[in-house]
Amino acid sequence: MSEEKQEEQIQEAPKEQPAELSQVQVPKKLHWGVAHIYASYNNTIIIITDLTGAETVVRVSGGQVVKTDRDKPSPYAAMQAAYKAAQTAIQRGVTAVHIQVRAPGGYGPKTPGPGAVAAIRALARAGLMIGRIEDTTPIPHDTIRPPGGRRGRRV
Repeated sequence: MSEEKQEEQIQEAPKEQPAELSQVQVPKKLHWGVAHIYASYNNTIIIITDLTGAETVVRVSGGQVVKTDRDKPSPYAAMQAAYKAAQTAIQRGVTAVHIQVRAPGGYGPKTPGPGAVAAIRALARAGLMIGRIEDTTPIPHDTIRPPGGRRGRRV
């Protein structure tokens, strides 16, 4: 008797559907936006707009989600800000985004700050579909005059 019950339980187990497959939902029509990520060494700012860039859907910075100023440029602050921006954008109808990453550029650093990669990952994990990722850092093609004048900054 006990062997028959065990066989019945074994046969019934594979009939159940995995929970992961039933929870995945692909939207019928994607509503695209653009996520502008400005990642400097002092802060990370995430702005989600429509495709033209004229209408701002949501704007969040790293300083809005952490308490101390020294934590603003951290990857944790960028991750929390991106997650908050993604949730608000999803509520307002944006389901997919193209990402534009920007560093200060010019006479400043040409590489994005520490929060850029964390912000991109957080946008993807929050449920937004990612289109293309591009770098829009302004790069001078001749030279620019740094601030401070000819003799530099006097200390």
